[in-house]
Amino acid sequence: MYTLNCRGRMVTLDQPVVMGILNVTPDSFFDASRVQSLQQVVDLAGQMLEEGALILDLGGQSTRPGAEEVGPAAEADRVVPAIEAVLQAFPHSLVSVDTFHSTVADSALAAGAHLVNDVSGGVLDAAMLPTVARWRVPYVCMHMRGRPATMQGMAQYTDVVVDLIDYFAERLTACRQAGVHDVVIDPGFGFAKTTEQNLELLRRLRALQVLERPLLAGLSRKRTVYQTLGTSAEHALNGTTVLNTVALLHGASILRVHDVREAAEAITLITAMQQAGAGSSTAA
Repeated sequence: MYTLNCRGRMVTLDQPVVMGILNVTPDSFFDASRVQSLQQVVDLAGQMLEEGALILDLGGQSTRPGAEEVGPAAEADRVVPAIEAVLQAFPHSLVSVDTFHSTVADSALAAGAHLVNDVSGGVLDAAMLPTVARWRVPYVCMHMRGRPATMQGMAQYTDVVVDLIDYFAERLTACRQAGVHDVVIDPGFGFAKTTEQNLELLRRLRALQVLERPLLAGLSRKRTVYQTLGTSAEHALNGTTVLNTVALLHGASILRVHDVREAAEAITLITAMQQAGAGSSTAA
């Protein structure tokens, strides 16, 4: 069982939780996740909270393969007002900022955000880890190579799982040395990885538990789902739920999703199944 200290609010991950995706961007890969006005942000946040999201993850920079970077100033202009609007409407919600820029993270945390979700694991901005440490908030450390615009040409591994364990061992040392202690591991499904590598990583996800950190699985409507099924992101909900279920069975503590209700239902069913199994073992 893991805990996260979210600015004085202790989150206990004794069972998995849902992180809902809110993209304050015009170019994220899944159209329905894009919100263009503060009222849309608040409405979608309210829907996600009602459907069972514990954390709301707001981002102002698309990280889809090939995405162009807008720069930290434009990114902050998008995401900071959205964070303020969500927290004004839902003051007890937990908000994460999805950014690899330390200045954006700093502004978002000043606006009230509780976590930082960094797709670069602190590699793209040397000031990120000291910034997170200064605010004493949980940090989602993801695996990626290169930048969103270049990462898909960098999917060469000796063994994708072993290579990721080595990467996270180094990043966890960097986090500890910077003073960041609440770290969540995100293997980065779809980031500098082929469909085959993503599926292999999911199949062996439990191996990452050797790092002794909570695992976040971000599989929602990604290319691995719709390419395998021969469909599109718009028609990848059922496939996403299947892979989310596999992730839960292999030790995921957080599901980062566009579709909160379905993820929450998967968690409820898997948790009930595991509790029933534990009860049977006790009775026997």
